Amino acid sequence: MKLTSIRLCNFRSFYGKTPEIVLAGGTNRNTTIMHGNNGAGKTSFLNAFTWVLYEKFSAAFASAEQLVNKRAIAEANIQEVIECWVEVFWEHDNKRYRVKRECRVYKNETNFDAGKTQLFMQVAGDDGRWYPSPQHPEDVINQILPVSLHQYFFFDGERIEQIVRSDKKAEIAEATKIFLGVKVIDNSIRHLSEAKKTLENDLKAIGDAPTKELLRQRQKTEIEIEQIRQRQSELLQELEYQQTLKQETSNYLRELAAAKELQERRQNLENQKKTNQEDLRQSRETLKKIISTRGYSVLLSSTTNQFREIIADLKQRGELTAGISQEFVQELLRDRRCICGTQLDDGSDAHQNVKNLLNQAGSSAIQETVIRTIAQVDEIDKQATAFWEDVDREQLRITQLRESISQIEAELDNVQDRLRKDPSEEIRRLQSRLDDIERTIAELNIEQGEKNQKIEASKAEAAELDKQIAKQRFNEERQVIAQRRIAATLDAIERLTEVKYRQEKQFRLQLEKRIQEIFNEISITPYIPKISDKYELTLIENTSGVEAPVAASTGENQILSLSFISSIIDKVREWSQRKILMVADSSTFPIVMDSPFGSLDETYRRQIAKIIPRLADQLIVLVTNTQWRGEVEAEIKNKIGSEYVLTYYSSKPDCEEDTLEIAGQQYPLVRRSSNEFEYTEILEVNRAG
Repeated sequence: MKLTSIRLCNFRSFYGKTPEIVLAGGTNRNTTIMHGNNGAGKTSFLNAFTWVLYEKFSAAFASAEQLVNKRAIAEANIQEVIECWVEVFWEHDNKRYRVKRECRVYKNETNFDAGKTQLFMQVAGDDGRWYPSPQHPEDVINQILPVSLHQYFFFDGERIEQIVRSDKKAEIAEATKIFLGVKVIDNSIRHLSEAKKTLENDLKAIGDAPTKELLRQRQKTEIEIEQIRQRQSELLQELEYQQTLKQETSNYLRELAAAKELQERRQNLENQKKTNQEDLRQSRETLKKIISTRGYSVLLSSTTNQFREIIADLKQRGELTAGISQEFVQELLRDRRCICGTQLDDGSDAHQNVKNLLNQAGSSAIQETVIRTIAQVDEIDKQATAFWEDVDREQLRITQLRESISQIEAELDNVQDRLRKDPSEEIRRLQSRLDDIERTIAELNIEQGEKNQKIEASKAEAAELDKQIAKQRFNEERQVIAQRRIAATLDAIERLTEVKYRQEKQFRLQLEKRIQEIFNEISITPYIPKISDKYELTLIENTSGVEAPVAASTGENQILSLSFISSIIDKVREWSQRKILMVADSSTFPIVMDSPFGSLDETYRRQIAKIIPRLADQLIVLVTNTQWRGEVEAEIKNKIGSEYVLTYYSSKPDCEEDTLEIAGQQYPLVRRSSNEFEYTEILEVNRAG
């Protein structure tokens, strides 16, 4: 993962939208420096990364629930939506990603209501456009840099020593296993063990009893199918009866003089509806047939165009010529006589002249094939055009029929409503009876559809049972196969366990050696870092050949933690490039550090500032003026690719303003706010100027 830029909007102390913060990531200048006083928003900036990627916060991030800038909330109107978001761009495995996490708050009379956070991800295509990620954003991020490891790459430098605390050892051990790919082997062994149990259960289940159970289920399914068929027969009879009742009731209505006109109108509308429904069904079938039998033609346009380009190229090169064919010239040479009567003897000029025609003549067979193929290609293009014409015609017809049916139904509703409200009690009674019949018919049709589905499902179930019954005669063979599978699973578990042991030992020892090298380069103490077989990180001293744990100081633990993170990055980068890790490509990692030099003395600050930019692929450092100036600036200055200043606007009327001088230019660190709010702005540093 190579971070390329970040933007914030109303996130904590950052009011409004910040400019795009371009993050350095070059080979020689891989470091981005963010200057800011205490309280200016350095920790907020660090947590902007962890929030947008993982919705996580560092231990020092107070009031994590108060994400939205207070000034933005205060200046908003009642019921107005205030946006808060962080947007990060990065590159990984030759792909560009954009991820944005946002939350919205809604201001009310006394406070505000916070909405749910939402995460969006886009991936850049080869055409330069941005497309939604086909995978879930959290899954993509975890594949690149798992959430369990994020605290080792986005951390508060003043609290980094917590990594080696005793209550964190199990957590760091688990995360390290994930990073080194050892967890993949653990999971494989676990899954194989579960598969072994399943196979053992299958072996126990093989026998005569299952066959009897399958036959019993098959008989039960047959009974259910027969019962459904009987009910289907009853439904058909009931539907016929209800249709007869409907017709008789409609006839009674037609005989009443007051309802005759409306009833005849309804009958005509129902007939029209049936006709249109039948036409609609036929049009849908016609459309399906057109697509299934001729739809291929529209997919061949690129192929037919390619064919024409090939023919044109052959003609241009003279490989397809008209006129005398090669077969005709060869026949003259065999007969040794030209069409003019000249004798074509071997070695004669006449023979050579005719023979030269072979290079100029084309094959009649090839030409005939090309002509036939061109005619077929032309026909395919015509079919494609006709296909769309026919599809458009049927779709238009379907639309028109749907509209017509909708109009008829609306008119039918109107006729029925008039009959329901007719002054005549007899007419109202007959219409009410018709309504009841219609409801009954609708319910019967629904049940009939359900029964059809059930009988199809039962038939499928019966077919599956037949297959299982047929397989039972191979029980003896299946027992042998199951036993072989169990043996193969046990063998795989044993082999993977051995691979895990060897690879884990190799990784752990190489990692421990690199930690010792880095720690020794930074620390002035003779202490030695050790990694146990459980990946627990400790510091020991060797006095008279006896190893004993060290009660390390905060500074020493801070150096130990930085050494651990640096060695992880260094070795995983090396192993990833050598293709010996069983995890996704992990050759590039960013480090975002907030105040990494705070509790260290001058010597340690210088050593860390010298080493970290060299070991990290990409480094983003958040520092105060006192942490930066002097030895840290001297060591890192030539590695800077991007640099910014966090300008804090204080609401205190008597606040003391502060500035920072960089490359001869003054940049404000603290300013008085022009209103009652405190907030932070981000300024880009131009060292070239």
